Amino acid sequence: MKHLRFYFDPISPYAALAFERLPEALQGCSYSVEYRPILFAALLHAIGQKGPAEIESKRQWTFRQIAWTAHKLGIPLQVPASHPFNPLPLLRLAWACAPVGGTPNRLTVETIFRHVWQGEGADANAEPRLQALQEVLEPQRDPASEAVKEDLRTATEAALNAGVFGVPTIEVDGRMFWGQDSLDMLAAYLRGDPWFEQGEWEAAARPRPGVRRGTH
Repeated sequence: MKHLRFYFDPISPYAALAFERLPEALQGCSYSVEYRPILFAALLHAIGQKGPAEIESKRQWTFRQIAWTAHKLGIPLQVPASHPFNPLPLLRLAWACAPVGGTPNRLTVETIFRHVWQGEGADANAEPRLQALQEVLEPQRDPASEAVKEDLRTATEAALNAGVFGVPTIEVDGRMFWGQDSLDMLAAYLRGDPWFEQGEWEAAARPRPGVRRGTH
């Protein structure tokens, strides 16, 4: 059995789609999943990038593609009233639902994703909705506690140190599979596709020095 780490932030529609599709995509594979909420904005800051929703033309394409993908997969996704939004209350709630030293379970993560992406287009951070969500999830700890905040910080830093640069990312055997569209590739790896053992994985990623911006 392979152990997967699913890094996500509920702000990401791609993470929501990957979460919903994961059981079907990996059907027949032997695996367990550890869900790790992390702060996507911290990844972007660390690597010096803007988020897709911060570039207008990219935002338009992102949500057109997301709408098409959800339609194609039969997933009832609706974009929240405000996006991007501050995901910290949801990330902290996820960690508050986890046992000390553990991670949130799939039901917790599902409930949070669907609060955002299947909430009939409502504001993900509307106070009455957040309160109702917390009542449903019944967290074991106070989401505003320093211990919970530290869990989120530690998980995000660990993800950065492991080489995670975006969400969703699924880690298995030290290999990173990024994006909703990498699930088929992940499934092939779990099923023992020989491509991964023939050096192709390493060869494809080797450095190829070339022209860089800001250099002559």
